Amino acid sequence: MLKILVVEDDSQLAVTLKYLVEDNPRYRVIAIAEDSDSAIAAAEAHEPDLVLLDLHLARGSTGFPVAVRLNDLGIPCLLVSGKAPRFPMPDLAIGCLMKPFTAEDVHRSLAAAEDLLRGREALRPKMPDNLTLYEPAEPPAAPEPGFIPSKPSLRTRLEHWISSHHH
Repeated sequence: MLKILVVEDDSQLAVTLKYLVEDNPRYRVIAIAEDSDSAIAAAEAHEPDLVLLDLHLARGSTGFPVAVRLNDLGIPCLLVSGKAPRFPMPDLAIGCLMKPFTAEDVHRSLAAAEDLLRGREALRPKMPDNLTLYEPAEPPAAPEPGFIPSKPSLRTRLEHWISSHHH
């Protein structure tokens, strides 16, 4: 069973989402949060498998800091928004489901998210038109063997700059 946290400040929509999610017996909503603080607290307390995260939350907060914290906790999220981000954010979310959506859009989006989370290659044939899945970011190239990353001291940086500008 996939444990899902719903983060949505519109209480009527949050309850509707809960019912739509739980139409499928494989999914259970473990908590509903309406702002960033309660979302992070609920994620830490309930350890969901997936978070449906609205980007515009109550009390002037946004879903972005929540997505960052979820990423730190290793909890994937699917953005749910009336206004999509202007660019994909594969480091923060697996995708974005645009509002308004139908019950079928939610069901298909959850199935696609579950496929991704479980490492299934074959995505469902009919994706909702209002769902965008983000391509995972490419991992950074491996450094050369023996490379030890470090922050050069101010003195080292100054010496480098002086030697590069000294003719």
